[in-house]
Amino acid sequence: MKLRIHSVAGKMPAWVQAGVDEYVKRLPRELAPEWVDLPLAKRARNVKTLDVVAQETDRLLRSVREDHVVLLDISGKNWSTEELAESMTSWQREGRDVSLVVGGPDGVDDRLRQRAQQRWSLSRLTLPHPLVRVLLAEQLYRGWTVQQGHPYHK
Repeated sequence: MKLRIHSVAGKMPAWVQAGVDEYVKRLPRELAPEWVDLPLAKRARNVKTLDVVAQETDRLLRSVREDHVVLLDISGKNWSTEELAESMTSWQREGRDVSLVVGGPDGVDDRLRQRAQQRWSLSRLTLPHPLVRVLLAEQLYRGWTVQQGHPYHK
């Protein structure tokens, strides 16, 4: 199983990479995610938001291939840490590659929601992409520590 995180976003500040690296280095190599950064669609006054979202959704759908897709979505299910650990165990058992998907600033369209096998909400709050990256890396590490019975998660 390979774990990929697909994100539509611009360039991230250095502190984001430092935060992500801190948690990824703690994960075993087989669980260390591959980050797939996709460019934002051009936004302009004469371009409709729906068209921008459709372009970004197209890119994401091509990028996830036949993977098990987990869409990070504000209307998704709020998982406890234990539920995340259970999902991670299930993904590993399934053996299929897993793609966690973070849409662009205007979200994704229904095609990706329908394609996703799971929809996960990190919070009911709208979070900025840089923070989501660090939070996601930390939560994956925390989920792994629960699987291992490690004292990091208490």
